[in-house]
Amino acid sequence: MSIIKHPSQRVGIFIDTQNLYHCAKNLYQARVNFSAIMKEAVANRHLVRAVAYVVTTESGEEKNFFDAMGKIGIEIKTKDLQIFAGGAKKADWDVGLAMDAVKLAPRLDAVVIASGDGDFEPLVQYLKINTGNQVEVIAFGKSTSMRLKEAADDFLDLCENPKKYLLSSNTRRERRPVPAAVTH
Repeated sequence: MSIIKHPSQRVGIFIDTQNLYHCAKNLYQARVNFSAIMKEAVANRHLVRAVAYVVTTESGEEKNFFDAMGKIGIEIKTKDLQIFAGGAKKADWDVGLAMDAVKLAPRLDAVVIASGDGDFEPLVQYLKINTGNQVEVIAFGKSTSMRLKEAADDFLDLCENPKKYLLSSNTRRERRPVPAAVTH
């Protein structure tokens, strides 16, 4: 896909943190380099707002992550992990991310959704049709919904250059073969 990205475009970035985290972990046994993703998403345009949606864990070990995200200009929105009577756990920011994108869309030229979750396909369609925004998706292509890829004006596949978008604590891990794709 070929789209226009120019310095005067106003960009909003909406990051489904859990989606990217779990895809990187399952596909590459690595962590996401959010700084590299931000740089690619902004693409020398005017960043209006970048928001990462995070589910807090029971242990509260996210503080360093929150600090690091703040240093690269990403606002964090948190939600507690819900634990139900039977022990089932639920954590979902899809509606919150979608609502923020819709609310901010009138002040943006381009909306970047960093997620491969197919649940965002109706959001992409809505933004393109009703607000006229250019909608870009950044995600790990091996685990991204085909409908989401097709709906977006542009799709950046992080799997095409994983070393650029991943952090690894062990160089041996970087040389391991890529496991089979994760399905949604």
